Amino acid sequence: MRIAVTGSIATDHLMTFPGRIADQLLADRLDHVSLSFLVDTLEVRDGGVAANIAYGLAQLGHRPLLLGAVGADFTPYGERLAALGVDVSGVHVSRTRHTARFLCTTDQDGNQIASFYPGAMTEAADIDLTEALRRHGGADLVLVGADDPAAMLRHTRACRTHRIPFAADPSQQLARLDGAEIRELVGGADHLFTNEYEHALLLAKTDWTHGEVLRRVGTWVTTLGEKGSRVERAGDPPLDVPAVPAADAVDPTGVGDAFRAGYLAALAAGHDTVRRARWGSALATLALSRIGTQTYTATGGDPA
Repeated sequence: MRIAVTGSIATDHLMTFPGRIADQLLADRLDHVSLSFLVDTLEVRDGGVAANIAYGLAQLGHRPLLLGAVGADFTPYGERLAALGVDVSGVHVSRTRHTARFLCTTDQDGNQIASFYPGAMTEAADIDLTEALRRHGGADLVLVGADDPAAMLRHTRACRTHRIPFAADPSQQLARLDGAEIRELVGGADHLFTNEYEHALLLAKTDWTHGEVLRRVGTWVTTLGEKGSRVERAGDPPLDVPAVPAADAVDPTGVGDAFRAGYLAALAAGHDTVRRARWGSALATLALSRIGTQTYTATGGDPA
């Protein structure tokens, strides 16, 4: 199975705050928040949800097709991904904008405050998914990840039109998308990925019941942090799969992307639901143990 991954490609600026973000929030002043954090460390790393997932797939022996928009400053980043096994031939390079930037501060409890500057990602809507797949070898499954909203909608429509199986992974963009857009992105997906908060947000913004979502997607996978993951299908009882324990939790950034890569790799290998979730959890644990979203290593094969 060949997997194409669409979504953001970014440079991450990762900072650590030695205190607790929650301690800095005053209950009677939440309508006028003005905070500045003195951080202890700054790490500048390659990231972006699509690139992170493609990286994880490559770590497990796949050659995923990466589709997204970047700036001319992407050259060394792209060369590194290509050397690792990611097909970057379909990446669109902007003539005027820089590659997107993700700025994230993580406190001692793993809570985060983040900002994302799209930069060249705003040109992702110019990518013709159908033409890109034709030119670059096709795909058996397309993951539609967080990206410029117009690009996400265009890619999803292309998958439906040409009956290409797709996985919906709106993640961070759920906060920006309205209910009608989310319903369009989710309906008909072979898989839907969310974390626990996104699970609830999706229900609230679509006005769909839990059962209505399940009737519109093949499989709904919800990551639950240290509790593992839940896999649901219409007509079947929920399946809860425990997390792979982490010996050392260093940085949660990109852990969800690693989970998706592990899950999709196991799906491609024909494994059952539990094995898919275990592969996802194993790769997520590897990512959690390192600073940066593309710094962990896996030997291929079975990461669980």
